Amino acid sequence: MSTVVERNLSERFEVAFNQIHSWLQKNIRDAHSNNFTDLLKSGFPQHSLIRKNYHDLKMFARLRNSIVHEKIDQGFYIAEPHETVVEQIEKIASLVYQPRYAHLIGSKPVFYYHENTVLVDVLRVMKSKPYSIFPIYDQDGYKWLLTAECMIQWLALNLSDQTIHLEDIQVKSLYGISKPRPVEFMEKDAEMFEVEEIFEQYHQSNRRLEAVIITASGNKTEKPLAIITPRDLIEMDTMI
Repeated sequence: MSTVVERNLSERFEVAFNQIHSWLQKNIRDAHSNNFTDLLKSGFPQHSLIRKNYHDLKMFARLRNSIVHEKIDQGFYIAEPHETVVEQIEKIASLVYQPRYAHLIGSKPVFYYHENTVLVDVLRVMKSKPYSIFPIYDQDGYKWLLTAECMIQWLALNLSDQTIHLEDIQVKSLYGISKPRPVEFMEKDAEMFEVEEIFEQYHQSNRRLEAVIITASGNKTEKPLAIITPRDLIEMDTMI
């Protein structure tokens, strides 16, 4: 009975390992080879799943080599992984093949405004909610991104006699007060891996992507469903 259980553990380990390896081969850019550890190194900056589990995945690669090299017949192994190890690699494999959708990870609801909105309304939200970026729309859809930094700059430039009258100031008055903030759009069924890759592409070109806005089909004319910032990616690293 124990032989059957151990054999199943080895087979389960090998299946999960192959699933992860297959995903790496399909999704890691600029890898030097299809070797598992090479793919891990290339994928480290691209995917939080790899960063979070990097050392375990390298250990799995060594264990897999031991298991395969000591496999004396089809389905028969001498070296056997511990059950907790098998459960761990199966958990990672499930995350790879059942990835989380971006709209479930991003911040929501999204507080977005028409450019004719008075600035006081935005400041009231900032006072009660931990939000610091706000997509601004006109009649054609998304136009620009209003940030807390932009508002501070505007307030500093318009301070007169230590008093600022905000009752009639519309959001559009702040347009262009600071440099444009790059934003990308993605559909709600996009996987989190795809979002990470977009941020990494900007990073590789020495640019900062301020946010990815999620809409129903990735169109900037649609209502924003969620918004993902670099901070969200950092927090996701601690959750996986």
